Amino acid sequence: MTKDNGAFRTIGELSRELNIKPHILRYWEDQFAMLQPLKRAGSRRHYRPEDVEMVKTINRLLNDEGYTIKGARKFLTARKKRPMTEQAESVAAPMAETVNENKGLMLQELKTIRDRLSTALNQA
Repeated sequence: MTKDNGAFRTIGELSRELNIKPHILRYWEDQFAMLQPLKRAGSRRHYRPEDVEMVKTINRLLNDEGYTIKGARKFLTARKKRPMTEQAESVAAPMAETVNENKGLMLQELKTIRDRLSTALNQA
């Protein structure tokens, strides 16, 4: 049975879902201050959806991209401090350039079509 994306997960469920041993998850909580799952009675951990995303990001940085724990911590801290408007602008700027280039090409094509139609009408 798979839980809904918005559901809380216990450490065991998250461990099985992401194939990360529970002791590694507990260690990451010590190493990454931004990873703070809810702790209920008996110190049972419950990971919120944003905690799950954080664990996935940490796992990717450490195991796929080769970051050290210190490097991953710096990366996550820098990303957290960076305002969303800057993040949006860094993504939007290249997209805007592409859109402007496409507009220019489309305008050229439309002018060519207009000129051809004008020539055809004058000849008719």
